[in-house]
Amino acid sequence: MDITAVYLDGGYIDNVLHRDHRNARLDYQKLVSEMARPNKLLRAYYYTCMPYQSSPPTQKEKERYASMHDFITALRYLTRFEVRLGQLAISGVTADGFPNFVQKRVDCMIGVDMTLLAAKRIVTNIALFSGDSDLIPAIDAVKREGVLVTLWHGSFKLCPPSRELCEICDERKELTSEVFKRIQRR
Repeated sequence: MDITAVYLDGGYIDNVLHRDHRNARLDYQKLVSEMARPNKLLRAYYYTCMPYQSSPPTQKEKERYASMHDFITALRYLTRFEVRLGQLAISGVTADGFPNFVQKRVDCMIGVDMTLLAAKRIVTNIALFSGDSDLIPAIDAVKREGVLVTLWHGSFKLCPPSRELCEICDERKELTSEVFKRIQRR
């Protein structure tokens, strides 16, 4: 029996939802089922960072943090879902003087988690929703273990994944509007 683990890059998915689907909301349980089909789902892993809060936090920062906390808590209650949190780091200042943040550790956690399950022969397939070329070494290692890797991504026009990432994966599936209709949160 084929077993699939699903890996979700939350930051990339947010960009896809914003750019390709006008900020529509999706049902993550349906998304994971769609990504694992027709195989049995081992587990889904969702990777993100909590939003920044200054000291003391502004009201807007508190609201954004509380909203993300509620979202993460809801994900943790979904069947076979695991949430992994990275950290934000300041990577400079924007043109209007605000700090610019980047996610840290997220890609590394995805790569380590994929490689461990593949090396232990726990999964036969990996479904990855990301666009980041930093994952290429991990995907290469996973494939050497005989695991098939399917890349899920946004449109090539509005939210393109890395070309090299597309090339190394065994299969590619775009989150088209047709697929999105099946997994949209109503």
